[in-house]
Amino acid sequence: MLLHKIPKQIYLKQLILHNILQLNKIHHIAVICSDYQKSKTFYTRILGLTIIQEIYLEERRSYKLDLALDDEYVIELFSFPNPPKRPSFPEAAGMRHLTFEVNDIQKTRDHLVNQNITAEAVRIDEFTQKSFFFIKDPDELPIKFYEKKSFLFTKK
Repeated sequence: MLLHKIPKQIYLKQLILHNILQLNKIHHIAVICSDYQKSKTFYTRILGLTIIQEIYLEERRSYKLDLALDDEYVIELFSFPNPPKRPSFPEAAGMRHLTFEVNDIQKTRDHLVNQNITAEAVRIDEFTQKSFFFIKDPDELPIKFYEKKSFLFTKK
């Protein structure tokens, strides 16, 4: 159910703001991990992201790992000594989860389960009718896998 329609005046303001800022896309997401080697293995060997560069920052005792998906920079993985825990549940303010689009939701889930990753059951988004499921990274950041389908669908 559509809750509201954007008034023309607000739409025009958004269009003007878009033209001023010229936002193209989200450049990358920064993720801070507590166990660098474990997270590096998870994001590269389990999820298959490609390492662009890896830097050790001696003065901060911290790693910075730039990761790509299909040659596009997507995740900046940081490690810091003893990072504070971020509340994840119940729904904490801030970024809630990271989502990857996939072509075959069941094949993706099966692969992750075969890698000993705990995966939730596949569910259907009630608004888009697309399939999705969640896993957690080594620091329990929820990661969502979302089925690629056209947004042009017919409601049954």
